[in-house]
Amino acid sequence: MAWKTSAKIKSSKRTKRDMWVGFKPYGIGETKPNHYKEMLKTLWENRDNLPYAWRILHKGVCDGCALGVAGFHDWTLSGVHLCTTRLNLLRTNTMGPLDHALLADVAPLKTLRNRELRDLGRLAHPMVRRAGEPGFTQVSWGEALDLIADRIRATTPDRLAVYLTARGITNETYYVAQKFTRFVGSNNIDNAARVCHAPSTTTLKRTIGVAATTCSYTDVINSDLVVLFGANVANGQPVFMKYLYLARKRGAKVAVVNPLREPGLDRYWVPSNVESAMFGTQMTDEWFAVNTGGDLAFLNGVLKVLLADGAVDRDFVRDHTEGFDDVVVELDRESFDDLERQSGATRADMERFARMYASARSAVLIWSMGITQHERGADNVAAIVNLGLARGNVGRPGAGLMPIRGHSGVQGGAEMGAYATALPGGLDVNAANAAALSEHYGFAVGDRPGITAEEMVEAAGRGEIDVLYSSGGNFLEVLPEPDVVDAALARVPLRVHQDVVLSTQMFTEPGQVVVLLPAATRYEKRNGGTETTTERRIAYSPEIEGPRPGEVRSEWEIFVELARRVAPERAEQCTFASGQEIRDEIARVVPVYSGVELLRTTGDAIQWGGTRLCEGGTFPTPDGRARFLAVAPSEVDVPPGSFVLSTRRGKQFNTMVHEQKDPLTGAMRDALFMAASDIEGLGLRDGDRVVVRSDHGEMRARLHESPLRPGNVQAFFPEGNVLLRAGRRDPASGVPDYNAVVTVEAAR
Repeated sequence: MAWKTSAKIKSSKRTKRDMWVGFKPYGIGETKPNHYKEMLKTLWENRDNLPYAWRILHKGVCDGCALGVAGFHDWTLSGVHLCTTRLNLLRTNTMGPLDHALLADVAPLKTLRNRELRDLGRLAHPMVRRAGEPGFTQVSWGEALDLIADRIRATTPDRLAVYLTARGITNETYYVAQKFTRFVGSNNIDNAARVCHAPSTTTLKRTIGVAATTCSYTDVINSDLVVLFGANVANGQPVFMKYLYLARKRGAKVAVVNPLREPGLDRYWVPSNVESAMFGTQMTDEWFAVNTGGDLAFLNGVLKVLLADGAVDRDFVRDHTEGFDDVVVELDRESFDDLERQSGATRADMERFARMYASARSAVLIWSMGITQHERGADNVAAIVNLGLARGNVGRPGAGLMPIRGHSGVQGGAEMGAYATALPGGLDVNAANAAALSEHYGFAVGDRPGITAEEMVEAAGRGEIDVLYSSGGNFLEVLPEPDVVDAALARVPLRVHQDVVLSTQMFTEPGQVVVLLPAATRYEKRNGGTETTTERRIAYSPEIEGPRPGEVRSEWEIFVELARRVAPERAEQCTFASGQEIRDEIARVVPVYSGVELLRTTGDAIQWGGTRLCEGGTFPTPDGRARFLAVAPSEVDVPPGSFVLSTRRGKQFNTMVHEQKDPLTGAMRDALFMAASDIEGLGLRDGDRVVVRSDHGEMRARLHESPLRPGNVQAFFPEGNVLLRAGRRDPASGVPDYNAVVTVEAAR
């Protein structure tokens, strides 16, 4: 029960009672997800289209997180894989068209949440709304595309911006979208990777020469130690919990560095394993509570301990790296007193982690948006890379660096060049690389980076964008200060929203014209498509037979047709007749994707770079050596009585909220997570209503007592975005900062 190239790892049949949570079958009465109930709910939701729903699950590659499951199997384990994230997204793929008459007046639609808009059904016809009109009018595809093409021709390339989300978008769509954007003369194309793992790709490229995970899931399962930094995989990548479970069964230790002791990482019931489903599994051996933004200081403290203990792998550092001496100089300047204050952890915590790490023969270091979505996200990642290099935990079995991806399209999106700061293959945007790509394409490619996602909105607010083309996504709910975003979008003369369902940003008032284009889902795309997983596996998902709502089109076909209308005299330079033709060109233009053109059916996949990158300590850098980066912690000015707020995820997929109650924490969407001691210090109680204020906004919330490092609070994303400041981002990568200093007081 596995694909032909699978490692086919099986779970040990021996029980480990010391890992059990207790004797409550499936955690009856506990605050936890009910996976079996979710399965029944999915069955009921899709009752009108069950054969098609089954074919999607049986043949398609999951359009949820980026772990990569094709059908019911992956390339790591023997057995069935099916997670609730995939089930929650299934209805979006199987439901019929919405009643488009509802779009004639958008006023009632503006009162609906995104989930309520999704539940109306699929967007099935092109629609147009002009300034001053109450709503949208249905038009033909020809009218819609001519309108867009005329506007693109009438403006200059620097006043065009294209953004793609990670909503099940395939590599083929990303590739054609970036080629189209460059065909019309612009590098202003970006995707959802910018707002999540941009610091990871930026720093990994700078330090080890490659912007991707260095290891495979098999390395996680076979490692001595797995460390999670700012990553709640129980929520974001639930399939990964099975990998952690198998690693624990094989003797691995698991450590978590995070401000909050996440319940799902503490104990979890893996539904596909009888032992874990019945008795639960204690997933984490050691917890290290840090302040929000305190990871860099904590990691530097750990490195100081490793140096003092003689636990640095000096041979690896000498033979395979550069820059370590600069790190040592920086660490010598940092006192443990300062590092304790900045990190929120004690020196004893740093020593405990360092000795746990030093005693492990191998370790996989995993991180996510708790590390990256900071004003110094790239430096945070650099501190993790330093830790990995210090013990040689790169390029060997059971070891590696893993920026775990939460959306199925983001790894491939950047590698296809749908990125303001990268060309296909993840190459830097510079004169030499642009010239080489121009040779492939037969037209001139710009040699300067484009504007990034948040910069697009800022430029729109200054009146510098004439056409903003969004494939999926919802800037209103993704970016900080939604009111500022709304005002900026309303200034754009032409906005194009290409999507499978309605979203709130579609109803921002038109600058002049708003066009809605109905997109096909991943499973409806002609000739199928591919995605690239966290472990660099390029997996093929076929076109699946089933109903097609109205006039939906494959997104790559829309871009091809638009190129023909913008510049018919040279349209052959951006023309593809099939998905296979796109894959053929990808294989030629992006050498590491060679073999993608041979993928034909469910289960077909290749892993670019092989099982692990940087094998034997040889790095794809000019001199073959990795780079340490000396990074210093910074102080966060938190006035007395204030708190550092970060945003978090609940029962949702990016901004797609599925339930008001988070099954892992029991918190509702209006929750403000706060430590018991902080609640008591404010003279309040768990459940009290409060007002949370920052310099940029306020929100009403309800206190939710949590095992959180005192001085820190958390609110759900996107609800908490009103508290964040627009324009504050990591200078190296452009990722927005999703944190703020806030005050909390009782609501009156």
